[in-house]
Amino acid sequence: MARKLGKTTDQRMAMLKNLTTDLLVYGRIETTEARAKEVRSLAEKLIALAIKEKDNFEEVEVKVIKAKLDSKGNKELEKVTSKNGKEYLRVVKEEKIEKRQKDMPSRLNARRKIMSKTNKVKDSEGNKIDLPAKLFGEIATKYVSRAGGYTRIYKMGPRRGDSAETVIIELV
Repeated sequence: MARKLGKTTDQRMAMLKNLTTDLLVYGRIETTEARAKEVRSLAEKLIALAIKEKDNFEEVEVKVIKAKLDSKGNKELEKVTSKNGKEYLRVVKEEKIEKRQKDMPSRLNARRKIMSKTNKVKDSEGNKIDLPAKLFGEIATKYVSRAGGYTRIYKMGPRRGDSAETVIIELV
């Protein structure tokens, strides 16, 4: 039976989502023992799913229309005259063919499951971290030869104040 952790369902699910996200992004977190055991269950399932679907994609060539950039990285502009005779600046566009990864249906489903069990997160510079891509790329390749047991829990002793058993949970 799952632990209730003294919270209502929505609060508990939000807390576990936050803890799981932090564990996958930072590699280790400090929390109470009961919470760590619940997070371990979620994190290990997500990592196992990522390992299973790691190579389930195909390379496709996609036609992409992008703004043409100058040497400084700014968009190139051109003067254009409209139908009523007014001049304005328009961004110059160019077509390129790029190779991209296209997820197969089961990997797409796995990506959506991962996104439902974790939060959107940004790094210290404010750039978005693509957590499913991190799971499929870095974490899954790290644990591909391992059969389970992707996390480790260290006991740290009782917390001051309420004597709750604190632990550090980390990815092995």
